[in-house]
Amino acid sequence: MPSVGSLLIIAVIALLIFGPKKLPEIGKAFGSSLREFKDATKGLSSDDDTKKSETKKADE
Repeated sequence: MPSVGSLLIIAVIALLIFGPKKLPEIGKAFGSSLREFKDATKGLSSDDDTKKSETKKADE
């Protein structure tokens, strides 16, 4: 787990590279991408659970 000091250094470097105007846009895009990925993986795991339950019913 990264310490607070290392996270602060990463934040300062990101601020220097991208600038204060671009950084919120990058954060918003990263958050929406992460949300889409999370929703997609939920769909995959629920599909797997459905297939497993169907297979168990067919075996009985």
